[in-house]
Amino acid sequence: MSVVPRGTNELDSPWIQAGRLTFLALYAVTVLAALAWAFSNVRQIDPQNRAVVLHFGALDRIQNAGLLLAWPRPFEQVILLPAADRVIERRVENLLRSDAALQGERVASFAAPLSDALAGSGYLLTGDSGVVQLDVRVFYKVTEPYAFVLQGEHVLPALDRLVTRSAVALTAARDLDTILVARPELIGADNQAAERRERLRGDLVQGINQRLAELAATGQGLGIEVARVDVQSSLPEPAVNAFNAVLTASQQADKAVANARTEAEKLTQTATQQADRTLQVAHAQASERLAKASADTATVLSLAQAQQKGSDPEMLLRIYRERMPKILGQAGSVTTVNPKDDSRLIIQGAEQ
Repeated sequence: MSVVPRGTNELDSPWIQAGRLTFLALYAVTVLAALAWAFSNVRQIDPQNRAVVLHFGALDRIQNAGLLLAWPRPFEQVILLPAADRVIERRVENLLRSDAALQGERVASFAAPLSDALAGSGYLLTGDSGVVQLDVRVFYKVTEPYAFVLQGEHVLPALDRLVTRSAVALTAARDLDTILVARPELIGADNQAAERRERLRGDLVQGINQRLAELAATGQGLGIEVARVDVQSSLPEPAVNAFNAVLTASQQADKAVANARTEAEKLTQTATQQADRTLQVAHAQASERLAKASADTATVLSLAQAQQKGSDPEMLLRIYRERMPKILGQAGSVTTVNPKDDSRLIIQGAEQ
């Protein structure tokens, strides 16, 4: 049995006052919490966002920029989404080479090569059995907010798979040189290949949106639309080294061929000059010999022509008389024989 001192009111007890203060504090906290809960879905929507209001899980309305008035949970749920004209960037990691493959390349050797799964990571096959790497960045808009909300966390993984599938199909239908300039010496000035490289981004956007439309037609749409894509294509590093080696060898071969052609042209010019010089000397010598022969035979030829024409009957006798003294003057002795008299014969005797 408690004893209350005389002159003291029971309501003025410290315990009762402490309990009253505690009750008032709890009451105030409860009121504030109730007010905070009641106005929890009253907010300002920024211009770059919009809100989807779900009333007991069903779509109730879509609120654009401005003041949003909604019942608190669990009556209504507010989900913020990007505005209709806002473009969101997404880099597709599925098309990049995995970290495990990059680490495996550093430690791989001929005795312990990479596994098939790691070796092909991040590589896409082209229609001409080439290999290419694509770094794709997708820019998309939210066109169906309710479908986007229903898919929730599955939107981005599904988008990555759609982009990967479209990229695989696109590269398989193209040659390597219609994706990037890998072998300029083969295509030359092929305008068709250049046009197909320019259409690469557009074809990829079209393929992704076509697959998004197919999902929407089956009631499984993601609620997004791809506005554009940025594609950075490259060759694998080993292929780049191989292409560089081939290009270097081609340049060296072209240089060697050019040098050989220059040397051959020089040799041809030298040989032509020597042949022209030899031909000129031969023509000069032939002309000189012909002139000398003509000079040597001019007298005989003129005598033969005069004898044939009979213009000088005494010519031979005159020449005989002119030339014989000179000839006989060079002889030590001369024996003459009358051709009409055979009484004297000259018979060669035996040598003593």
